[in-house]
Amino acid sequence: MIAGCVFIGSMFLRRTAPGRGNRIASVAGLFLLSLLWACTLLRWDLLPGSGSTPIPFFERQALPLIMLALLAGVIAIACNAPWPQGKQIWVCIQVGLGLFVVPATLLDFSDGRLPGLARTALLTLVPVFVVVFEPYIGKDAEWKARSSLLTALAGVVGALLVFPVSIPDSIEAGLGFVAVVLAAVCVAAANCLGVAAATQLETASGARRRSAAPMAAIAGATAAVGLVAASLLFEQPVWKWNTIAPGQLWTATIETPALVLLFWLMRRISATRMAARYVLAPLLAILIGVVLLRSLQDVRPRTWLGLFLMAASAGWLLFGHAENDGSSTLPLNLNRNLNRK
Repeated sequence: MIAGCVFIGSMFLRRTAPGRGNRIASVAGLFLLSLLWACTLLRWDLLPGSGSTPIPFFERQALPLIMLALLAGVIAIACNAPWPQGKQIWVCIQVGLGLFVVPATLLDFSDGRLPGLARTALLTLVPVFVVVFEPYIGKDAEWKARSSLLTALAGVVGALLVFPVSIPDSIEAGLGFVAVVLAAVCVAAANCLGVAAATQLETASGARRRSAAPMAAIAGATAAVGLVAASLLFEQPVWKWNTIAPGQLWTATIETPALVLLFWLMRRISATRMAARYVLAPLLAILIGVVLLRSLQDVRPRTWLGLFLMAASAGWLLFGHAENDGSSTLPLNLNRNLNRK
């Protein structure tokens, strides 16, 4: 609620003080995105009965992406936004596959081989890989790499203190461990590519507003098609509307707005700041859970230390280095590919 109010207020501030308003809107938008993700992590605690609908994993992942593709497509058409062309389309397809389809497949593979909390902890590696990848495939070319890397690693250490992660004691557990790490690598690379592509497409088109809508439509449609195909191949999808419908209110009010915010932020902040959501979302989920369950006295000192490290890591990733919007550069090959029609 607070993050939403700050986000709305910052959007108004953009009209009176554009530079300051843009920064506040971006940070508030990222907090709101992380809060929506935290609600998703706490869905079964917030709505205990919502877990009774037997919708398979890939199909459940595809539903909000279908809504995203439709909504972004309508916005792009209504605003007459220029659509990507040539190799620009392929970049958008890569973003959809890298952010959603491939990680979902790897996480589904790890299911049953690694506990859910361990997977959440390992996904905090995303900011670490983003810090490594961003100078090569991201939009931010000048920033404090060493301090950002150490801070991102501190977030991983904090997550390991909070969530139970043990050394794999079997081949199956080891495969699950590797699958989650690969998913983090894939998300980090796609995150950097998406931020770079959104920035370059905006510059190439000359449209400063809503230029991310066509990219979101193509990436969302690609991811939806890929996940539906995976559902047909690996599980038995549910086609009955009376089974699918109960969960669509949550999809429409929580998951789809989070995806819209994700693409809205891609052309406004760096990939490193975008990646902070993988530390901030579980942190907010834990804090909300503690408040809802009123179990403050049950939190151990080790957990408090982990939460402090996660908060410090997210804070530094968000505010610790200045973005170089004016001198942002892209790799030569990405520039060439995006500008080629």
